[in-house]
Amino acid sequence: MLLTVVEYNPIWINEFESESKKLQYILGDIVNNIYHIGSTAVPGLMAKPIIDIMLDVTKLEGLDTKTEVLEALGYEAMGEFGISGRRYFRKGGENRTHQIHAFQSGDSNLIRHLVFRDYLIEHEKIAKEYGILKSSLAKTCNNDREKYGDGKDAFIKYHETAALKWCRQFSLANSRKSRK
Repeated sequence: MLLTVVEYNPIWINEFESESKKLQYILGDIVNNIYHIGSTAVPGLMAKPIIDIMLDVTKLEGLDTKTEVLEALGYEAMGEFGISGRRYFRKGGENRTHQIHAFQSGDSNLIRHLVFRDYLIEHEKIAKEYGILKSSLAKTCNNDREKYGDGKDAFIKYHETAALKWCRQFSLANSRKSRK
């Protein structure tokens, strides 16, 4: 599969919504929430055209019992795939279209992904820098996904930390407003 980064496409929102309805239907009450995360969830951000979906599930064991149902929908189960406490599924094989990152309610990765997404939405300049970085890496990594990921790592770690700080400040400010 060629590693490509393309301009933002507003159709990604519709693709997420369509897939999330299917997932909610087949997974039922195992799922508490379904979120659109990753670069395709950030308007204007250049991205690999793969829809990242995050599931907040009641129990990972419950999700594990639905693996065959997800496989029937075209997903490949990949287990934790490098992140403890995650279940990762990908759809589309070499021409991947969707990927699911599932975490049990209360897992800190749920917050981390959502805060980073929201931070990029609120900070357009940083999102633009991130898009330029990803585009540059895609052109120079020779389709080496590990090299591409490593090239983004420092940027993501720095801005995830900034995003969490931003979120705490935002929450504190809103908390103070609500007490007045």
